[in-house]
Amino acid sequence: MKAALNNTTIASSWLSSMLFPILQAVRRLWPWAPVSNTKAPTIVIHGGAGTILKAKMTEQEEQRLREGLSKATTAGYTVLQKGGSALDAVEAAVRSLEDNPLFNAGKGAVFNIDGVNQLEASIMNGNTGSAGAATLLTVVKNPITLARKVMESGRHVFMCGPGAESYAKDQGLDIVDSSYFWTKHRWEQHERGFFTANTVELLAGECSESGLAERSGKNGDCSHFPMGTVGAVAIDAWGNLAAATSTGGMSNKWNGRIGDTPIIGAGTWADASVAISGTGTGEYFIRQGTSRYIASRVGLLKEKPGVASAAAITEMKKMGGDGGVICIDSSGNFWMTFCSDGMYRGYCSSQSNHIPVVAIFKDEKISSGDNHVAV
Repeated sequence: MKAALNNTTIASSWLSSMLFPILQAVRRLWPWAPVSNTKAPTIVIHGGAGTILKAKMTEQEEQRLREGLSKATTAGYTVLQKGGSALDAVEAAVRSLEDNPLFNAGKGAVFNIDGVNQLEASIMNGNTGSAGAATLLTVVKNPITLARKVMESGRHVFMCGPGAESYAKDQGLDIVDSSYFWTKHRWEQHERGFFTANTVELLAGECSESGLAERSGKNGDCSHFPMGTVGAVAIDAWGNLAAATSTGGMSNKWNGRIGDTPIIGAGTWADASVAISGTGTGEYFIRQGTSRYIASRVGLLKEKPGVASAAAITEMKKMGGDGGVICIDSSGNFWMTFCSDGMYRGYCSSQSNHIPVVAIFKDEKISSGDNHVAV
């Protein structure tokens, strides 16, 4: 095993030493080419943030979740190791999470108040500033791929409902029967929360996970209100950044409710300096414009993304929201910042010896950029 890792590291170093001079030559001949990244390609992922307590999780559940995070991280990093783009990498990582029934996206999406799975996603290319998003989807197997197709159309940024699904069919994307998204544990969550006192408050607009937790002592268990999201950010060998986010939304949400995930500048953002993907109480991410707000602090105030993320999450928490973000800058530095009890997260780069490293709980620290914000 150790020999294999050493061989991988040597091969990666050799590739970097060969690739960098080539990129420099391209830069001289083609001044507007993407800036070369002097650090190894990196991918960072999240699988949602919220009330994630070790005491409420079995060892088997924890193991399965960690395996799912590792698999998604590997899917994205493999693309980067093969010379693929950051855009390809984040799509691959998010697709892996969408195909995993444990996470609230794609196959594992929660149900709305009518017992329907309504999915949404967005993606953004930091190199070009192009973006794509789709929402109110019920038959598209991988919403993140549809979001990319919308982006690459060059005509629109945001599509929804039947029109978006018709476009997905025209593009040859995987279309499934709506029953594909049915999972037993999500249906039980839907039934447990159906028209309980908490649901009535939620329907009235009290959608903060932290607020629900505060009321749980009066109205019962709030565990049937998962507000998970999945996402990824990456930098490739050319220094290009990309971000992608996908979700099934909020359990027992109103029919037609749209969260922050498909909204460029709220749940997803990428430019030449930073790429961001968020997870948490969508209504607050929308009000704050969280991902664009972080990018603006980086661009205008010259703050480090870690400082900007902490400031944004702290402000959102004081507003009543909850959640976290992952972000990566043009030098390959990355941060995982959250104010909730936990966030499913992971990364892979030369820093981790090309092996995925994942975490779930707030007391785990898997990198210098892993930051739980106490508000």
